[in-house]
Formats: sequence, C-alpha cells, structure tokens
Amino acid sequence: MDMGRERLTRGFLLRLGVLLTAVCVCVHVYLETSWRGAPGPPSGRPTGSPQQSRGQASRNKPEAEERDRSVKRRISYVRTIKKDSRAKNRDEDRGEPPPVLRPHRKTLRWHIDWEPWAGERHSLEEEAERFLDYITTPQVSCASLAGVEAAPEGTNGAWAACLDPNYSLTHRIRSKHCRVYSFGLGEDDRSLERSLARAGCEVHCFDPSQKQPHLQQADMWLHRLTVDWRDPNPAVAAQRQYASTKKLATILNDFGHREVDVLKADMESAEWKILENLILEGVLDSVGQLLLEIHLHWAGFEVGGDDPTVVRYWFSLLRELERANFRLFHVDSDPAAPHLFLHKNVLNASSAYTLSWVNSGWKP
Repeated sequence: MDMGRERLTRGFLLRLGVLLTAVCVCVHVYLETSWRGAPGPPSGRPTGSPQQSRGQASRNKPEAEERDRSVKRRISYVRTIKKDSRAKNRDEDRGEPPPVLRPHRKTLRWHIDWEPWAGERHSLEEEAERFLDYITTPQVSCASLAGVEAAPEGTNGAWAACLDPNYSLTHRIRSKHCRVYSFGLGEDDRSLERSLARAGCEVHCFDPSQKQPHLQQADMWLHRLTVDWRDPNPAVAAQRQYASTKKLATILNDFGHREVDVLKADMESAEWKILENLILEGVLDSVGQLLLEIHLHWAGFEVGGDDPTVVRYWFSLLRELERANFRLFHVDSDPAAPHLFLHKNVLNASSAYTLSWVNSGWKP
C-alpha cells in the first residue's frame, strides 16, 4: 500500500515539473517576440548610458570632418579647373601661348652626357685634335679684362676676368655685390684677387695649407679649406674633425652665400672630377665666371679609361659647360710647362692651360 502511494507521488511531481517547464518556455517565447516587435526610441534621444553616447559621438566626429574635407577638396578642385579653363580661354583669345610650368627643383643627374667620338677610328690623335681646337678657340670676345694688367712682371696674365659691360660682373662691382672665390694650393698668383678686392669685391681665398682656419688679410678673407668633388665621410670621426675639403655646394651653404661672381680654381689635376660634380649638382647656375687651370699630362684623379676615352671625357665636360651657357673668352698656355699630352707629345700641346668662361645667361 505504501509503495503504490509513493509511486503516485513521484508521477505527480514529474508531471508538475514538465508542466512548469512548458509554461516557462511559452512565457520566454512570448517575451522575446514582444521585445523584437517593440518600436525603437524616439529620434534625438540617447538609448544608452552617457559614456556610450559620448563614445559614439567621438567616433562620428572624425567621420564628419573627413566628409567635410572631402567636399572642400572637390569644391576647390572644381574651382581650380574653372579658373584654369578661363585663363586658358583668355590666352587663346589673345593669341598668347600658355605659360610653361617649371619644376621647383632640378632633376637629379647621375652622369654627364658623353659626346660622340671624334672619328671612326676612336684614336687619340682624333680626340686630341678636336679637344685642343675647342680649348684654344674663344667663343665670345671680352672688351676689358681684369687681372692681365695687374699680373706680376715677367708673366703674361694667365688669370683674367671679363669686365665687359655686356656681362654682369661690372654691374655687380658698381653695386657692391661682387663676390670672388679663389681655390689654390700653397702660395699662388693672387694678382687678380687683389685687383678685384681693390675694385670693391668680397674676396675669399681657400688654401688647405693655412695654419689658421679663418684669417682676414688686407682686403681678402683666407680660409683653411679647399673644394673637392665629395664631402668628408660623416661616419669617420677623424674626417669630420679635420676635414679641409668640401664640395662647392657645401661651402656655399656653410658660408651662407647663394652666388659667386668669379670662381677661380687651380686644383692640380683634380679639376676634372670637381667640374663633373659642379655640373651634376647644378652648382654652376650660381657662378658668373669660371676661371680654371687644366692639366693634360695625365688623366687626373679618379679618371679612368684608355687615352682616347679620357680625352673624350674631357671634351664632354667642356661641352656640358657650353650647354650651361658658359662661353670661353680667354685662353692662356703656360710656356714653361712641358709639352706632354697624356705622357706623349701630341700636336705639340702644352700640359697646362688656363681657361676663362663667362656665364652668358647669368642673372643674379
């Protein structure tokens, strides 16, 4: 009797549990359906906490600013197109060509433009004849030369600057804006520098053999420094501390100078690589006149190749000068120098020439 009653109680509890579970499931389904179908909150009223609202606003702010900038760019672009089209139409109505756009920076060059061979045989004689004819034929005439009259007695005035009024040096001297750079090794003929200093030019003489870094002597500045085709290696502490050679662009920047009216250089066979550096870096645009002593008895520092290739390289550098508006106006050969051309006697050429160019397009 007791066992039967216990079984009835267990069955009743089991049915009650199943019924309660079914009721809970129905209530849960009803509530889910009601929440999903409920309308959202009124517009303009936040649904979350104040912190969540501020976070959402901070995320939306950059997106709004970006959209505003995009709209402004599009408006500016449209206005620019309309402005350019109106200017173009005005130019066409006037019959004027549109202005040429010039880059703010020059194109970086890594090598010079080589000239073609002088002849089919690629011989030293062909290259030497073309080169010597080029350096001994002035391209422009100069009505007045500075330095020739002031040369020491017994010399023929190898160094000469052009004072022709057709070029800028005379006007720069009158306006007290003349600047001269002179590069040499040891005691050199400085008659031209003294003459230009007396005329009112600011003269800087560079000589790495000087004892003092900078010295003002009479009307000239003397500096323990010289020009090179490369700067000292910044990774080597000794070169940084005792460097006495720098590129011309670096020297101009260090001294705060933008242009040089007369650049005189006697670099003892380093002139070819220095000239190449001036051409590749576009520094010649800052030079009004270039006075250079060239040495032909050997190829020069870091100039390689056979003899015909070396002379072709020399000639290509001088042609680069001509393309940069430099015109040869004065030539002088050293009568005391031996007649050696790459260790040979070629066309009785001297081993040293002093050449003077004027930048015909220079407008400082």
